[in-house]
Amino acid sequence: MMTAARSADSGLAGPGELDRYPYAETPAADRGAAAPVWEGAEPEMGRMSRRAAGSRGRGLHGQLVQQLGQMIVSGDLGADRPLVPEEIGQRFEVSRTVVRESLRVLEAKGLVSARPNVGTRVRPVSDWNLLDPDIIEWRAFGPQRDDQRRELSELRWTIEPLAARLAAGHGRDEVQQRLSDMVEIMGHALGQSDALTFSRADAEFHSLLIQVAGNRMLEHLSGIVSAALQVSGGPVTGCDRPTEASLTQHTRIVDALAAGDGATAEAAMRQLLTVHPEVERVVPAPREH
Repeated sequence: MMTAARSADSGLAGPGELDRYPYAETPAADRGAAAPVWEGAEPEMGRMSRRAAGSRGRGLHGQLVQQLGQMIVSGDLGADRPLVPEEIGQRFEVSRTVVRESLRVLEAKGLVSARPNVGTRVRPVSDWNLLDPDIIEWRAFGPQRDDQRRELSELRWTIEPLAARLAAGHGRDEVQQRLSDMVEIMGHALGQSDALTFSRADAEFHSLLIQVAGNRMLEHLSGIVSAALQVSGGPVTGCDRPTEASLTQHTRIVDALAAGDGATAEAAMRQLLTVHPEVERVVPAPREH
């Protein structure tokens, strides 16, 4: 049977979960064995499986979705040959039902297509749902990691300052208090050099801010921002690492929202998302068209 893989908490917290702080990572010895991978899969993809298998997928079905998704995104599975359910079942020692349901999930994400007399094949990248949180994770830990992080940074630069400006006109006491709580947690974490707690409070701050902008289309993108913060894998922007400057900009945003000052909230968010010179090699400047 396919080996079950335990993972550390995904790192994302929803509103009303203040009591979950501070966090502690699962000890390495308690994470269990990695799920098996096909020949040719990179070791890093196996590590990613341990990270993600328990966050969205559960049981054999969830693990197989993670494994196949990672291998498709990494290029280990391509369109040169069909994905044969019987072969997948034998390699991962799972039933046809598990394979069939997993392929359906991947098809819904745009990664594969199933056609009569053709079989199930990997689709081109242009057909993938690149805004799907799973695909964001898989790309961020695969060969496309640099492109993924740059694209996420550019996307955040586009939507988050707008969300901050709009949120200034939709302030509610409970939301304002929640954002203040997150800033307080980040300040405490900074003093304790607790980067994990800082990053998780930061993720909730940004997700909540988008959700209260009063724009349903922006709200739909809040999961993308959460995924971006979760898989950044390094100091991509000013809010990806605990610093006094980052904490100051978060505080400016909260104060601006309380005052209904959308322009200041937007400016503070843009400053917060500024790429640091020392990591421009990871997230290049926006491309010229």
